[in-house]
Amino acid sequence: MIQHKETDEAKPVRIGITHGDFNGISYEVILKALDDSRITELFTPVIYCIPKVLSYHRKNMNLEDFNYKIIQNTRQLDHKKINVVSLSNEEVKVEHGISNKIAGQFAFQALEAAVADLKDKLIDVLVTAPVNKANIQSENFNFPGHTEYLTERFGSTSSLMLLVHQKLRIGTITGHIPLNQVASSITEDLILSKITILDSSLKNDFGIQRPKIAILGLNPHAGDDGVIGDEEKRIIQPAIAAAKKQGFLVFGPFPADGFFGSDEYTKYDGILAMYHDQGLIPFKTLSFKSGVNFTAGLPIVRTSPAHGTAYEIAGKDLASPESIRQAMFLAIDIFRNRNSMEEMNANPLPSSSSNERNGRNYSDSDSMH
Repeated sequence: MIQHKETDEAKPVRIGITHGDFNGISYEVILKALDDSRITELFTPVIYCIPKVLSYHRKNMNLEDFNYKIIQNTRQLDHKKINVVSLSNEEVKVEHGISNKIAGQFAFQALEAAVADLKDKLIDVLVTAPVNKANIQSENFNFPGHTEYLTERFGSTSSLMLLVHQKLRIGTITGHIPLNQVASSITEDLILSKITILDSSLKNDFGIQRPKIAILGLNPHAGDDGVIGDEEKRIIQPAIAAAKKQGFLVFGPFPADGFFGSDEYTKYDGILAMYHDQGLIPFKTLSFKSGVNFTAGLPIVRTSPAHGTAYEIAGKDLASPESIRQAMFLAIDIFRNRNSMEEMNANPLPSSSSNERNGRNYSDSDSMH
């Protein structure tokens, strides 16, 4: 029978949370999401931030009962507390809604510290608060966003930005690239790579045994049989045919407008859009304020809220914590799903011959309890 690791199951998941851009809404949504006395019964939060900035936001939001423990490194972690890993003791001026270099520097510092702890297995999963993609750029960070940075840091050849809201899961074939580069970037190999990543993630991260994947077309009306562009006939359809030969349940290409305008999108476990806005505009329209961005294809679990720094409402106590809260819970679910899959693969059910040798009959009504 499968041997369960009771100590691992009982141990709370350690969630590393990076503070993102402190001039945006990140501190507000983090504090709101964790402002519950029962939170440490569900998981162990580890916030990588500047304690004085955290204290400023706590006072600004009148959260005097929000308690936490400041630690210098994650080896001092307390499972019964909200842990704050101090990035600096210096005084930092918070300028709500303003993009500046100091905010970008500390956003990167938090990310580097959390990634180091993730590599050392001092935290289990990573939840990243939003950063400003311009002010975070430096000699050490020259990436379009978290997804590309983490893909390189963890030695992956490819990854997939996957937006998740309940049963809606939308990935993008191309990532953060200009629109005028999309068509030339799409290849049959790239599509097959993203199908492979999505199929594996749906199985191992979401527990779907035989996932159905929909592929969107690139052009209006999916090219109208070559009248409005030939990428569907020349690249996308051959990629789908090749994926089917490999055993993937893939369908399409579908015209994006009709696909989301009807209920067609509800019939699939995963959807691959050709470019960023083709997937994210309908996703954000449908997911309201609770969507999550998950980086599929990495050896680690990373999620984030599916919104940005929201400078326009920073400091006004208007931001909803639902997206980052769902990012925390999705990270836990995926972490546990992966552990369960690894355990099942390491301890497969005995064959019928071994069942007989062990005197067990797995057709007994009580055998699965």
